[in-house]
Amino acid sequence: MLRRDSFSYTVQARCSLAEATALLSDLRRQGELHPLIIEVRQLPPRPGARASYAISDRLAAGPLRFRTTYQADLLVSTDDEIVMVARQWPATTVRNHTRLRAEPGGLVRIDVEITLAAPAPLFRYAFRQAQAAHLGLASRLAAVLDAAPGGPSATD
Repeated sequence: MLRRDSFSYTVQARCSLAEATALLSDLRRQGELHPLIIEVRQLPPRPGARASYAISDRLAAGPLRFRTTYQADLLVSTDDEIVMVARQWPATTVRNHTRLRAEPGGLVRIDVEITLAAPAPLFRYAFRQAQAAHLGLASRLAAVLDAAPGGPSATD
């Protein structure tokens, strides 16, 4: 039996929509942000995907440390929306739906909803790991985007 739950977060950054979209839709760059990712390899796109990747994470369960690799597909990437789905054995999926919006003052608002589905025995662990990793990513996101070429200068 699968369990499913979601969490969301919002980040604001001083950058262009194009810069935010470029960073968030290219999983090869997620190592800059995602605290678990140790390697990203681009794969030939799967049917229906704009891009596909094999991603390796380093996880921990108590004193055990282990590496896991999963596949992720970029399904939608526009100036205002990004949709990705990651799949891992056994029957675990993470759906990332990101919406981007320009706001006054040169800000971009990034609203992210993460939905995880996993077999009931794995769900609590997988959900905690996903939530901690994505909130860690969120805490780094504004600083990385603010430092982008179009972000604020040192004199702002």
